[in-house]
Amino acid sequence: MEVIQLLILVLVVLSFALALLSVKVIRPFEKGLVERLGKFQRVLDPGLNLIIPFFDTVQKIDMREVVIDVPAQLVITRDNVGVEVDAIIYIQVTDPFRSRYEITNYIIASTKLAQTNLRNVIGELDLDACLSSRDEINAQLRDVMDTATDKWGVKVNRIELQRIDPPGDITAAMSRQMKAERDKRAAILDAEAIRQSNITKAEGTKMSQILEAEGFAEAVKKKADAEKYRQVAVAEGEAQAILNVFSAIHDGKPDEKLITLKYLEMLPRLAEGDANKLFMPYEASGMISALATMVEGVKGNSGKGKAEPVGIEG
Repeated sequence: MEVIQLLILVLVVLSFALALLSVKVIRPFEKGLVERLGKFQRVLDPGLNLIIPFFDTVQKIDMREVVIDVPAQLVITRDNVGVEVDAIIYIQVTDPFRSRYEITNYIIASTKLAQTNLRNVIGELDLDACLSSRDEINAQLRDVMDTATDKWGVKVNRIELQRIDPPGDITAAMSRQMKAERDKRAAILDAEAIRQSNITKAEGTKMSQILEAEGFAEAVKKKADAEKYRQVAVAEGEAQAILNVFSAIHDGKPDEKLITLKYLEMLPRLAEGDANKLFMPYEASGMISALATMVEGVKGNSGKGKAEPVGIEG
């Protein structure tokens, strides 16, 4: 009885062990390759999978993206300058079957392929192009490597050049060149600033002169308008005064005796000047002649000792 119980226990243990061996758990980022008696059978998806113990073997393939650091190497550019270059590759398995059976180690193969293609791509470029065209180099390397690794079931997602180090003398020459370029740009900016300043000053002077000329012209115009207004006002005043005088004389109806008397009143004022000629109106000539005759008569009578009255005929 005890032997039967022992056999049953052994069978249970064996059954449990066989059950454990027939179960394979594949994690979410993995794929499983089942080989049965040395021949590929199928691909296991993530989760719980059943296999035949002792006949099936499972190879797990990591499907996550892998980062590969490409070692630094010396590369000769097209203009015969040796530069030290290294890069980083981001690759990912897309087909677990081919990544397992088409290549022994796709990581080592990708690293060597990246080094070879770096030499080829950079060897076709000048140093300046290598330093200024990193994006183009990365894209070209990615296309070349993606084509080569496709048959391995591996996809190259990205390639990034970490550094491109030229020799020390080339670096020093580039530093001097960059300094000269910066000095050139600074000189150009200084000259442009001076030119702009001179232009601004010239425009300011020009505008100032224009405004000054416009102000002077406006002042002359205002002054001329004022003088014109004064002369018009004076002329209008004189004209009104003449009209008033003429109206007053015309309303008074003066005779010849009054006019003659007014002329005589003006004679002293006329004599006050420096002129030695006197012009008198015709109406006063008769009176002057009469006065002269009276004066001569008085002189003649004084020589006789007796003065006689002299009259003026009307």
